[in-house]
Amino acid sequence: MLNENRQQYVIQTNDAKGEEGVGKAMGVIVLFVIFLAAVQYAYEAVMFWYRETIAWVSETAAYVGSFWPL
Repeated sequence: MLNENRQQYVIQTNDAKGEEGVGKAMGVIVLFVIFLAAVQYAYEAVMFWYRETIAWVSETAAYVGSFWPL
């Protein structure tokens, strides 16, 4: 049989905990970057709505003010 002559090798690493720690650290970093991206998106959305609201209030005040006699 061919299987009797095949050699099998087992590679063991003793640094499994170190690799696990690196994996967890990378996961935490990825989640932190996603969190920062979400915060930036929310900030930009709020600032956009704020600027548009201020522009609308300003235009509305100018329109209403145009009816007052000087």
